[in-house]
Amino acid sequence: MRFRKDKPADLAWARTVVTAWRDGHLTGTAEQLIAEIGGQFHPDFGPVLRSVLFTVDRHRARQITGATGEMVQ
Repeated sequence: MRFRKDKPADLAWARTVVTAWRDGHLTGTAEQLIAEIGGQFHPDFGPVLRSVLFTVDRHRARQITGATGEMVQ
């Protein structure tokens, strides 16, 4: 599967599903995510789901800490 052939709606759907999964599994791992929801996606979509989980977690961490990700000099 070539991810560049995916439709933007596919990635939006992945974001929605991963965010909902994270809401119910605050300490869940990427492997657990793939095991539980991976069957809803093309088998090669695992790396995308892991990256979406990473992004969701990073965004939430920034909300909690107030960090912007910008370097202070």
